[in-house]
Amino acid sequence: MYRDHTKTVKIGDRVIGGGNPILIQSMTNTRTEDVEATVAQIHRLEAAGCEIVRCTVPTQEAALALRKIKKQIRIPLVADIHFDYRMAIAAIENGADKIRINPGNIGSLDRIRAVVDAAKERGIPIRVGVNSGSLEKDLVEKYHGVTAEGLVESALDKVKIIEDLGYDNLVISIKSSNVMMCAKAHELIADKTSYPLHVGITEAGTLYSGNIKSAVGLGIILSQGIGDTIRVSLTGDPVEEIKSAKLILRTLGLRTGGIEVVSCPTCGRTKIDLISLANEVETMVTEFPLNIKVAVMGCVVNGPGEAREADLGIAGGQGEGLLMKHGEVIRKVPEGELLSALRHELENWNE
Repeated sequence: MYRDHTKTVKIGDRVIGGGNPILIQSMTNTRTEDVEATVAQIHRLEAAGCEIVRCTVPTQEAALALRKIKKQIRIPLVADIHFDYRMAIAAIENGADKIRINPGNIGSLDRIRAVVDAAKERGIPIRVGVNSGSLEKDLVEKYHGVTAEGLVESALDKVKIIEDLGYDNLVISIKSSNVMMCAKAHELIADKTSYPLHVGITEAGTLYSGNIKSAVGLGIILSQGIGDTIRVSLTGDPVEEIKSAKLILRTLGLRTGGIEVVSCPTCGRTKIDLISLANEVETMVTEFPLNIKVAVMGCVVNGPGEAREADLGIAGGQGEGLLMKHGEVIRKVPEGELLSALRHELENWNE
């Protein structure tokens, strides 16, 4: 697999590349200058399973805030820089564990050199980010539009600029909201570089459409052995990005651990409010560091059989449900007490 042979890069106390586990990233949507709000959001992300977090640094005040934020969080902090090279340098000076830049937006070679020199002095990795929405005009003309080939050429051109300045502590990110173009670009670049790749479908959309596009795109890319870190980009609470990323990795067999919830699609036989119950169970189980399967089934026809294949399960009936453990019925529970009964079993779980 490609990811087994990418270079290792240290981000804070985490290591990516070289076959190390794929790490989950997200980005805060608070004002970075608001230290209290940003730290509170990062703590929620940490609790959900975020392993690297990125904050935008558009101002000097935001750069200074990084130092205060870092003292209160436990995961590596990446500074997101768009146009002002001075913000990149200030972020590095204030303790960023990595910076994300597009050298094409930074300006002159002297400005890029100033950023590279600051990163080199502190051993801070640079993530070279290229987005289909900002592909250079000459590459758009060369390839007759925005294409995977153009994205790859743009990224490798930017990487070469930094390499020529004597630095190779790099991570590459090439993103597009076009799922198939993004997948093809990753296939192409994986054959051309050994730098670790940060993978995601950018501007994927809302919780509904964004999850589908991200699952399809990341599924295609990751299943080919490509990708060292991932982000699921969603319009909404960034905690949802972490939940989705964990499930994508687990579904692909790239991560174990965590409670897997399976539930039936409902039908006319369902006699309990299965939809609400399944959603409540899915939220509740994130609190428990267990590696088990929980089934939430809506009726007594297929429910007991399906629930038997899970470690713990509920099979609904008329205003009540069967609580099952390792395939055996434990007891009948009134519908209104099913969630609390399940919680009790999880709190007292033993094999």
